[in-house]
Amino acid sequence: MLMRNSLLWLAGNSTLRRQVMRSRLVRPLAGRFVAGETAEQAFATVAQLNRQGALVTLDYLGENVSSAEEATATRQMYVGLLDEIARRGLKCNVSLKLTALGLDISRTLCETNLRAILDTAQRHDNFVRLDMEGSDYTQITFDIFEQMFVAENRKNVGMVIQSYLYRSAADIERLNQLQARVRLCKGAYNEPPSVAYPQKSDVDKNYIALTRRLICDGNYPGLATHDSAIIDWVKQFTREQQIGRDRFEFQMLYGIRRDLQQQLIKEGHNLRVYVPFGEAWYPYLMRRLAERPANLFFILKSLRHK
Repeated sequence: MLMRNSLLWLAGNSTLRRQVMRSRLVRPLAGRFVAGETAEQAFATVAQLNRQGALVTLDYLGENVSSAEEATATRQMYVGLLDEIARRGLKCNVSLKLTALGLDISRTLCETNLRAILDTAQRHDNFVRLDMEGSDYTQITFDIFEQMFVAENRKNVGMVIQSYLYRSAADIERLNQLQARVRLCKGAYNEPPSVAYPQKSDVDKNYIALTRRLICDGNYPGLATHDSAIIDWVKQFTREQQIGRDRFEFQMLYGIRRDLQQQLIKEGHNLRVYVPFGEAWYPYLMRRLAERPANLFFILKSLRHK
């Protein structure tokens, strides 16, 4: 737990970020989790995963932008991604962080950028997922989602819910009432025990409870987990309840448990791979290392020989 918390803290350390991103030895490690720095590299990865039978969601890395120009550039990137996904006929949607669209600057700016992306997705009959960030952003993300989904009747937008947050059961109930599409994950930020379960066993228990509610009452949930025990539970539960595989999909991160990804595809399950790309890969990499701290020695070795 100490190692995980330390890595999550380092995800926000700008000094280490500069050192890591200059290291030639770290980039191969980042390449395990990130599909390159350009859209063209990302499209090549999407096409390959589609050929293997996987669906994909693309995430252009970046968060907490500090200028309207950066937020606009992110919007333009996503509009271009959606246009090109349609042109190439890829089985792929997109995921984004609201802070990458300027949420830290103003809600108005963020919503304006988001509307442009949702309009483009609607034109191509595609879908946009709002990634969930740290708990400081949970309520505002939920509020913006409801503004788009309910007030503006934009049904091609979905949410992410994190099972380590205490509030998630109530959030799932609301989203099921709306019949909104939910991706359920465990959560990858360093949260205080006042808002999140500190013990992994409790996070896992809550994940299963929320999964049960999503499968029974939700609208095509995305179950984002690499946990074999939870996946086996989902398989058994859906068999017992005679719930078809077309009612949900499993989701996994690019570069993690490729063997399990292929197994699920061979068994006939819907599988979507979350594929991040872009130059701003450092915070994402650190969160992946926090999930698997054994990879940290590669980072330390590269910095020692810098």
